[in-house]
Amino acid sequence: MWDALTSIIPLGIAYTAPLLIIALGGLYSERSGIVNIGLEGLMGMGAFATAVFIALTQSTLGVASVWIGLLVGALAGGLLSYLHAFASVSMRANQVISGTAINILSAALTVYLARAITGSGNVQIIQKFSKSDVAGLSSIPVIGPLFFSNAYITTYIVMAIVIFSWYMLYKRPFGLRLRACGENPQAADSMGINVQKMRYIGVIISGALAGLGGAIVITTYSGEFSNLTFNGLGFLALAALIFGKWNPWGVLGASLFFGFAKTLASMTLIFDNLKDMPNILFNTFPYVVTLIALMLFSKNAAGPKAAGEPYDPGKR
Repeated sequence: MWDALTSIIPLGIAYTAPLLIIALGGLYSERSGIVNIGLEGLMGMGAFATAVFIALTQSTLGVASVWIGLLVGALAGGLLSYLHAFASVSMRANQVISGTAINILSAALTVYLARAITGSGNVQIIQKFSKSDVAGLSSIPVIGPLFFSNAYITTYIVMAIVIFSWYMLYKRPFGLRLRACGENPQAADSMGINVQKMRYIGVIISGALAGLGGAIVITTYSGEFSNLTFNGLGFLALAALIFGKWNPWGVLGASLFFGFAKTLASMTLIFDNLKDMPNILFNTFPYVVTLIALMLFSKNAAGPKAAGEPYDPGKR
């Protein structure tokens, strides 16, 4: 039992990290008043850009290509999200349709560019992050083997971003202005806040974090980009955002729940009693759990009041 726990929990945390950072990106966008269902496509763009950059530079830059690749993934996600911001904020287009277009565009464009640049739609990398023990903390009884052994450094980067996001959103004027734009943009405008500018910032931050999530997938447990990278992680992040009630700590709890559901589905082969069961049962398990959780708990979930509504300065 202990051996199973020391295998499941570190892997569950590794699966949770990219899911959490993508959901956190959605939090910034929706708190500003812009619904962003394009997280799947933004994640895919970040994964593509990271994989191509590392594949082209790993022989010359070595391990530095992995670190720079994370930044490239975040930048690519941020750039693509600008299209969603322009359509949703400046053009006042339907935000659901715009997000859907981002998903479709990213899935097609990334595979096409991967084939054009590398000659294959499957981009594999050699340089990536390795699991390691956290010095000093991994030797703590019980907690050490579960949370500080065989861990990726990206997990702790993600946790630092969660703490920083909570501080920025709830303790700094920037967070107050951003949340005001998502709750009552007319009132925010009357107080001198530039609603359009804040919404642009919220959407672009969401794209950068979703792109970073895709980069983390590539540089940790995946190690390659293909059309299978678009496996619904962005939609799970949306579910985590709703389940977590648009709060950083709630999103953390929901992401852990969905991340461990995915982990249990992936590790069924190590249990003798489950080896012979159809794989489709385990592959669909995280999504079935997501649907059930949303049906049970979404009734009490209330998002930002102005989320999804284009801001019209003429309406007061």
